[in-house]
Amino acid sequence: MKFDSKAYGPAVAAILALDSDGERLMPLAPDGCSCSEALARIKTAAPEDLFPNSRAPHAALSGLFLYFSCLDESHQVAQSIQTPDGAYWHGIMHRQEPDPANARYWFRQVGSHPIFSELASAARTIRLPDHEKDRWDPIRFVETCERARLEPDSPLARMALEVQRAEWQLLFDFCARARSGAP
Repeated sequence: MKFDSKAYGPAVAAILALDSDGERLMPLAPDGCSCSEALARIKTAAPEDLFPNSRAPHAALSGLFLYFSCLDESHQVAQSIQTPDGAYWHGIMHRQEPDPANARYWFRQVGSHPIFSELASAARTIRLPDHEKDRWDPIRFVETCERARLEPDSPLARMALEVQRAEWQLLFDFCARARSGAP
């Protein structure tokens, strides 16, 4: 997938422009929000204003917080969303926390998500070990990230970061893009 931050409107594009336009390699275990200006902008906007025609504005908001490693804010939003999208963002947040047991719980709540096929393809392209199958396994990826954190300068860590970016881009696009029939 070619990620285009401008596809989500000028306000979201301006926020994402504060750090790499949606191409940031988010840490596997961040140590706080990466951009105070992004945090302030996101907090002052309503989800419906940032994502007016989105299929899942609150889920997209959780993802936007997560992009800037604002785990507490992402968690607060995700835990109020009772959908597979909310469970997915919740799982990613706990994976990054890191709280692998809690992440696995939330990924089990997701079930089979529409982005899994494309994410499995991305993981194969990146050549992430143990992810060669046609089906994405988010619980296996939790374990991969745990191993990668132990060797932060390893090829495995780099691949995990790249897959995590692809995962964020795919899920964010899925949640933030316009509903069918919306302008």
